[in-house]
This record gives sequence, C-alpha cells and structure tokens, in this order.
Amino acid sequence: MVRAVSKTYATLGELKPGNFIMIDGEPCKIVSMSKAKTGKHGSAKANVVAISLISGSKKTFVAPVDTRVEVPIIEKRVGQVLAITGDSVQLMDMESFDTFEVPLPEEEDIKSKLEPGVEVEYWVMPPGVYKIMRIRGKGK
Repeated sequence: MVRAVSKTYATLGELKPGNFIMIDGEPCKIVSMSKAKTGKHGSAKANVVAISLISGSKKTFVAPVDTRVEVPIIEKRVGQVLAITGDSVQLMDMESFDTFEVPLPEEEDIKSKLEPGVEVEYWVMPPGVYKIMRIRGKGK
C-alpha cells in the first residue's frame, strides 16, 4: 500500500515556529525563525532552523521572505501493531484495515512499549515515508 503524499506551497514569510517545511527534500518542523531587513535595496531575509521529521537532524534555510517554499501535507493516522520483525513493525490502519510495514522507531521510549495489540499514531509524510510518532494505548 502506497498512499499519495502531497505538498502545498506557502510564502516563507507566512510560516512560523511549529509549522512544517520541506528542506532538502525532507519534511521538517520549524523550531525557530528570524527575519532581518537587509540594506537599502535588499529584501528582508528569513533564517529558518528546523528539525527533520525523518532523521531528526537540524537543518537551516536562509532565503528572502517572499520565496515560495514547499509545505508538506502530513497525514496523522492511527494503527495497531500486528508484529515486530527485526527492524520493522507491521501495522494495521484502524480506519482502512490495510496492513503494511514501517521502520522500527529509534526513540527508546516508543520502541520499548511496542508489542502486538498496541495502538500507535503514525504519520505519512512526503516523500512516502511512514513513521511511528507515539503510543496511543492498548488495543482491544
């Protein structure tokens, strides 16, 4: 199962901390943003610091505030763990009942609570990446 993942566009000056932005082809969450007006004929610049939702690495982006940037559309969904095999987790979507595999999360507090029957929140992000974000509770 591959979901269609999409993006939209926004002007860099419209974004603020907490919003999502695509940097180097990865969806990122903006953690800080500063705007500076440059010299007499220069345009205002925005300095964005963001954390990648996929790798967790820090990314920076500097551009004029009127630059059009990609904003990822992130689907937040609920799934139930069916099995854990090696470095992947088999999930069943609680709405569509589709089953698929996602990578085992690196965060130890999430990884330690994963077991068959547990409900999780997972995100579907461009470019077609699935990631378990948090534990929701025990299944029925």
